Amino acid sequence: MEKLDAVVVGAGLSGLAAAYYLAHGGLQVIVLERGDFPGTKNVTGGRLYVGPLRRLVPELLEGAPLERMVTSERVTLLSQEGSTTLNLRSESFRAPHVQSWTVLRARLDRWLGDRVMEKGGFVIPQKRVDGLLREGERVVGIRSDGEEIRSDVVVLAEGALGLLCEEAGLRRPLLPQEAALGVKEVIRLPEGSLERRFGLSPQEGAAHLFVGAVTQGAFGGGFLYTNQETLSLGIVVGVQALKDHQEDLEPHQLLESFKERPEISPYIEGGEILEYSAHLVPEGGWATEIRPYGDGYVIVGDAAGMTLNVGWTVRGMDLALASGRLAADAVLKAKQEGDFSQGTLAHYHRLLEESFVLKELRRFKNAPKTLSNPRLYADYPSWLHETLKELYTVGEGPRDSVGRILWRAVRKGPPLGRILGDLWSMRHL
Repeated sequence: MEKLDAVVVGAGLSGLAAAYYLAHGGLQVIVLERGDFPGTKNVTGGRLYVGPLRRLVPELLEGAPLERMVTSERVTLLSQEGSTTLNLRSESFRAPHVQSWTVLRARLDRWLGDRVMEKGGFVIPQKRVDGLLREGERVVGIRSDGEEIRSDVVVLAEGALGLLCEEAGLRRPLLPQEAALGVKEVIRLPEGSLERRFGLSPQEGAAHLFVGAVTQGAFGGGFLYTNQETLSLGIVVGVQALKDHQEDLEPHQLLESFKERPEISPYIEGGEILEYSAHLVPEGGWATEIRPYGDGYVIVGDAAGMTLNVGWTVRGMDLALASGRLAADAVLKAKQEGDFSQGTLAHYHRLLEESFVLKELRRFKNAPKTLSNPRLYADYPSWLHETLKELYTVGEGPRDSVGRILWRAVRKGPPLGRILGDLWSMRHL
């Protein structure tokens, strides 16, 4: 094969965004994807924040197969006995200023792959990349199935594991505290039941996060997103938490127990499981300190640690699309200058600095440490549930005042100093 302008490794959102804009700029580009088609290997829960992308990739998402605009934000703290739920609905989340959409990645990624092809790029599925071609410190292409494919630049969009990057020494392996294991099911419900069960109109959607007993008090949580005719339901558990937990935790068993809880079972009653998947999820954010460029290569999306979990919002897809676009801009500039060295491709990092991507990642770089606090998943959900249960209980005798109930809760709960310390640490969220 003749030398190409660019090879993209991985047909996720970041890789497809990069390929789209590279092809749009007239470059000869191919995307290599080990799955049967783009999206088959993705386990993302299914929510895309579009606000940050409106000016950056407007044409790329025009006509995209998005599911429902999220108009209902819900967070539930689960104890072993019960739960406490916060539900936010806002007119400001509706069109024309929709904040986020639920998505099914198998549909969205495949659609984006078609968009790349329309621009003149090539998306080649079932193609495993075995390694990078190097000339000294410079990346000059890839090896795949015994074949060498040379290119001016390689866009590494291989996802959280980043095995090619690690083997080539372009980034270190993820530490256990920087990764989580996610399991997810897509469940089809009887026609019309989504609207009835969630109190939604046909185009409205709900995003529901769960914290606490869903992971037996370990770092992680559950999620539920409403699609047009299905639910995306799953849990994420920190790898380090799985190792440290006193009892053996099996994510698939946690998911089954989650589905049996009264907070979930009415939603999925009569449903049919269409898909089950499991995958490693990056949780370290920018604290992983990956340099996303070098001689002949750029790293985008999850492979570069571009994820953001601050508890009530979990983001990755918008960062992936943005990083792919910005990487393409940097490569197009390098093509114009005829120089794909580290010094020229450093323009990618400058573009990230100027965009929302690095500003957000740096602002919340300490969030993973704050969220690793086990009290957030074990002590506080149960404490809040017991306090509110007592507040709403009416027995035979006279009731205590609200002040007495709250004072008793303070005495029964974690030490006040610890609570204040935890609240102080949450300034990072």
